[in-house]
Amino acid sequence: MSLTFHWFLPTNGDSRHVVGGGHGTPATASGRDRPPTVAYLSQIARAAEDLGFVGALTPTGAWCEDAWLTTAMVAQHTERLKFLVAFRPGFVSPTLAAQMASTFQRQTGGRLLLNVVTGGESHEQRAYGDFLDKDARYRRTGEFLQIVRALWEGKTVDLHGEHLQVADATLARVPDPVPEVYFGGSSPIAGEVAARHVDVYLTWGEPPAQVAEKITWIRKLAAEQGRSIRFGIRLHVITRDTSEQAWAEANRLLAGFDPETVASVQAGLARSESAGQQRMLALHGGGNREALEIHPNLWAGIGLVRGGAGTALVGSHDEVAERIKEYAALGIEEFVLSGYPHLEEAYWFGEGVLPRLEAQGLWQHPFPQTVASAQVPFAGTGSPR
Repeated sequence: MSLTFHWFLPTNGDSRHVVGGGHGTPATASGRDRPPTVAYLSQIARAAEDLGFVGALTPTGAWCEDAWLTTAMVAQHTERLKFLVAFRPGFVSPTLAAQMASTFQRQTGGRLLLNVVTGGESHEQRAYGDFLDKDARYRRTGEFLQIVRALWEGKTVDLHGEHLQVADATLARVPDPVPEVYFGGSSPIAGEVAARHVDVYLTWGEPPAQVAEKITWIRKLAAEQGRSIRFGIRLHVITRDTSEQAWAEANRLLAGFDPETVASVQAGLARSESAGQQRMLALHGGGNREALEIHPNLWAGIGLVRGGAGTALVGSHDEVAERIKEYAALGIEEFVLSGYPHLEEAYWFGEGVLPRLEAQGLWQHPFPQTVASAQVPFAGTGSPR
């Protein structure tokens, strides 16, 4: 088995400091250090493609650029990289979404993956005109995916559901291949939706014991539906030639966290309705900077200023590779990674960790003909300095 790695497109801006935001909190000022222009995002995407990442996640929400539009533009500057486009089912009709996905597949040569985000914060949803409560949003997501998947199969759909209704819906051209659906959620109703409809269940970077519990839970639910699901994990990474160098970088980032900003972000996130966000907050103990390594090489510092994924793998290339193997042993097959700044950290991981996993038979480059491209700034020079 070859593990699959995805990178991240920072459509909320990039920096040598952590760019906060997400789950109803705005992006921090550091997001203006490197604005999310098509040119810069394309530079990251091309680096990820050369290094061997299969896809790149783009976030969704008021704190960042629109994922559909941005990836459609960046796709024109890449050749093989897929785009894991985050979108919210309540903001667009299922028939139109199915059509958009089909068009994206044809125009990019099949490079679309979909990350379905139900929406954990009611106040943010209301800004977009969505006034359903959280459980109702998940029930609507289930209806949405039921319609979209049927349309992708070439069926004509009539559905009069609790939240969605379509009549005589059909697609003139179905997508080929059908996009895989990624999805995350820690509440009971989220598990039900995942079991029925998704291809890959994503968890944020919790300690291995908690991740194992989630995998067991979702596997059981999926088996009851006669289905099997793959599993992925969303993490940041800080990997260097030595452990000391990696932790020095983590401490540099931590030193840049303004206490007032941390307090403001934590107060906002404490009001989150997301079960996954509450689990993230519990990991760093309310902001105790002295207890942020919550498992060997797993650091919860990012979550002090950023909503959503708040943990990072920190250590030497060998140590980070070992932690990846630990998660893989639990059943994690896909890793969605990021790091600040995203261009440089892609090279640290791609040139430092991936070759170690390859040597152990756990990974192989999906685009071997692009390796050692003349466009890779660090090719042949060892790890970036």
